[in-house]
Amino acid sequence: MTDDTGSDPIATAREEGRTTLTEAESKSLLREAGVETTAFAVAADADGAAAAAETVGFPVVLKVSSPAVTHKSEWGGGAGVAVGLETAEAVRGAAERVLTEAEAAGVEADLLVEELRDTDGGTEVIVGGLRDPSFGPVVLAGLGGVFAEVFEDTGHRLAPVDRAEARAAIEELQAAELLGGYRGGDAADVDALADVVAAVGDLVVAREAVVEVDVNPVLVTGEGAVALDALVVLDDGEGRDE
Repeated sequence: MTDDTGSDPIATAREEGRTTLTEAESKSLLREAGVETTAFAVAADADGAAAAAETVGFPVVLKVSSPAVTHKSEWGGGAGVAVGLETAEAVRGAAERVLTEAEAAGVEADLLVEELRDTDGGTEVIVGGLRDPSFGPVVLAGLGGVFAEVFEDTGHRLAPVDRAEARAAIEELQAAELLGGYRGGDAADVDALADVVAAVGDLVVAREAVVEVDVNPVLVTGEGAVALDALVVLDDGEGRDE
């Protein structure tokens, strides 16, 4: 389930004068590019969030949804992300906390409700894309989740890339052995991860307004790769026709 209305998220952002997409908008772009994402829905109030959770299926994650909030887990004293909500009552409580914090901060916010994935069952990877002023579209892959900024272990390629080039970028990572069944664990579907890398590269190439894509984390298991969170940043639109 998604909140997809058929409108173009980039066009919507342009009309509203913003350069940052919400997570839902970012995931909609990724889905159009062929990347699997978690099932999600956006609600405006606590009752809507509870209804969305019933449709998505418990347990769920509830997040603040606003282009003004890019670091959701750090926002509102921890109110920005609530994980493992198993009842409609729990969803309402988390939603009300988000809306209270948003009102106090003067932030216009909706509520993103998405399915919960077991991160212990796979490896968290970051996949990114950017439009470098010198080299043009670039894609990267590296160890994701909370470790992305700690280890700074990434492989880069000029976009577009095919699956083989994307795999090469992944396999040169110091953390690559984690994907191969480290200490008896199940081997990850590296081809599925490579397809995500290639799709992000294609997105940056195809949509000239996109200057940065941050998909962190992508959860990679033996069954595939799914984007758990995403952020897309646009240019200011000056000096170029859309």
